[in-house]
Amino acid sequence: MPTFQPSARLLFWGPTLIWASTWHVILYQLAEVPAMNAVAWRFLLASGLLFALAAWRGESWRIAPRWHPWLALTGSVQYGVNYWCVYEAENHIPSGLVAVLFALMVFGNALTGAWFFGKPITRRFVASAAVGVSGVALIFWPEVLAAGGKPGAALGLGFGLLAVACACTGNALTLKLGERGLALVPTLAWCMGYGALGLVAASGLQGLGWQVGHSAAWWVSLLYLAAFGSVAAFLMYFKLAHREGPGKAALTGVLTPVLALAVSAALEGWRPTLLSIAGVALCLGSVYAATRPVPEAAAPR
Repeated sequence: MPTFQPSARLLFWGPTLIWASTWHVILYQLAEVPAMNAVAWRFLLASGLLFALAAWRGESWRIAPRWHPWLALTGSVQYGVNYWCVYEAENHIPSGLVAVLFALMVFGNALTGAWFFGKPITRRFVASAAVGVSGVALIFWPEVLAAGGKPGAALGLGFGLLAVACACTGNALTLKLGERGLALVPTLAWCMGYGALGLVAASGLQGLGWQVGHSAAWWVSLLYLAAFGSVAAFLMYFKLAHREGPGKAALTGVLTPVLALAVSAALEGWRPTLLSIAGVALCLGSVYAATRPVPEAAAPR
């Protein structure tokens, strides 16, 4: 059976547009169940879809037992703690602001790239990172000033930053597993399954039970987040990272926050200020400066 080879443009714009929308869609989940339950059902369904996709493609689900501790670790970090923190952050701050935090993933990816893959970090990158952090500080400055009256904003910021750290670690672990020859679809299926089962167990231990929503909006948003926000987006993202490198894949984080902020402004009542606009400009400009290609030096004559 011939295999479809998507273009690099599709692999870039696919996850960018999908993830720009998922930040808001998550709110329909949080309206009816605790964050831990919502994340668990999302990735249990996504894992089942990926196993079905692997079977349809004729790929084996089996992965050697020695890799399963790594699959469980990757799943717990990337699809367990990471997404639980994302959902909790959206309980306290607008979804568009959480998306802006994820623009900083490009810098976290650089650090994990240096640790896991031996890729050097340049001075330009360090300077760009400092500017990016300053941009995020400007965006959140009104929330920082109001933290005494709105402690939830500071908590949401903390959850968001922890989610970014977990996402960067999970990305690096997934790419490392790919380097060891593990097929992408079964790898993601196992990782999402392990992450979801960990959250199901944690929900039981914390006395949350295993709650599900009852409205059509909850079920439709769950299906969208699992099928598109998890299966389709992550498959395209990691295919792009394998083909073009993690730096090119990280560029999805440049446009996603701008689109997510537009959705947040239109649907959640978030209103930009001059400080937030300046912060977005600094944040996105720093990501562009950090990731734009360096012109090659002219060859000696």
